[in-house]
Amino acid sequence: MPVAVGVIETMGFPGTLAAADAMVKTARVTVVQYSRAESGHFFVAIRGPVSEVKRAMEAGIEAAEKPYGSEVLTYYMIPNPPENVATVLPVDYTEAAEPFR
Repeated sequence: MPVAVGVIETMGFPGTLAAADAMVKTARVTVVQYSRAESGHFFVAIRGPVSEVKRAMEAGIEAAEKPYGSEVLTYYMIPNPPENVATVLPVDYTEAAEPFR
């Protein structure tokens, strides 16, 4: 089954939290990474089947704009990422994420 990676970066933590919540509630995806990108910028990365990641990204982008002061800075989806991209960048499935796949 083709797998995709989706990433949303927001200004402020509440937007990232709202995006992650909406994404996992909307589609069959797994949060694989969350972190602070730089001062005040946060990102959340998900993985799952291509069609599910596409749906989840749409819901996450919409939800991330709702909290007061939050703003979606950028987002991107990679369908079928090469193995070296998924392994080297912080978007590979981890042991901690395994129970939620």
